[in-house]
Amino acid sequence: MVTVKKVLNNNVVIAAHKEYEEVVLIGKGIGFGKKAGEPIAKESAEKFFVLRNAEEQEQYKTLLEFVDEDFISFMNDSLERIEEQFQSSLNEHIHVGLTDHLHFAMKRIQQGHGIKNPFLKETELAYPKEYRAATELAERIHKQFDVRIPEGEIGFITLHIHSALTNRDLSEINRHTQLVSELVGLIETNLEMEIERDDMNYLRLVRHLHHAIERVATETYAESQDTLLNVLQKEYPLCYTLSWKLMKVMQKRLQKRVPDAEAVYLTLHIQRIYTTKQRMN
Repeated sequence: MVTVKKVLNNNVVIAAHKEYEEVVLIGKGIGFGKKAGEPIAKESAEKFFVLRNAEEQEQYKTLLEFVDEDFISFMNDSLERIEEQFQSSLNEHIHVGLTDHLHFAMKRIQQGHGIKNPFLKETELAYPKEYRAATELAERIHKQFDVRIPEGEIGFITLHIHSALTNRDLSEINRHTQLVSELVGLIETNLEMEIERDDMNYLRLVRHLHHAIERVATETYAESQDTLLNVLQKEYPLCYTLSWKLMKVMQKRLQKRVPDAEAVYLTLHIQRIYTTKQRMN
């Protein structure tokens, strides 16, 4: 049993818990007729979660005061579906972050405002499973609320889902996605070419860049490849030099050392794209 602290609406209750202090209970009619101080069985809730961060607790309480109950219920159901789909728990911050984000996004869409997402393709390629889940959520929103979520917005939903699945801060994921886009732009500028976004080599490059950035950020360094480095420097000097430029940008943005071994993998990815383009010309 837990004790009611505040009834936010008929379906959502903030309750006092011995271990977690404050918990959120969600269930059809769970708050109806309840008053502060009354005991309530947490088993009666369809959803039970903890917002350990005090700021998120306040944000969620505020959110529930101006967001329609039907949408709150829809989001809780949708997040539960995503957990089942991935067979993994979502970090509870998504109840605040994604619900708030989508609520305002839908308002903007209904008012005719466009949504731009310059990192859409990189997001889709880096997180394909999360992108599919985000697309399914967008389709459900259209079906239930008659609001068509544009593709750019699906990219932002994808990042929220990935953040909640990996327990990584959304702002960090955004920074890394922007860095990948910057690195791709640097490659195109230096090689004086436009990389086809549907090319399999581009897919491999983007995924490698994401993994490389995460390795550097977490200081999970690859093994030394000095012998291969020397070979690549002689065989592919243009792409080899470019790989070091990319590494310097990564090091500056991440404020962490990028191991020399990354030059091997970057050179090979860049050379594959450059060779393919030359054959086409």
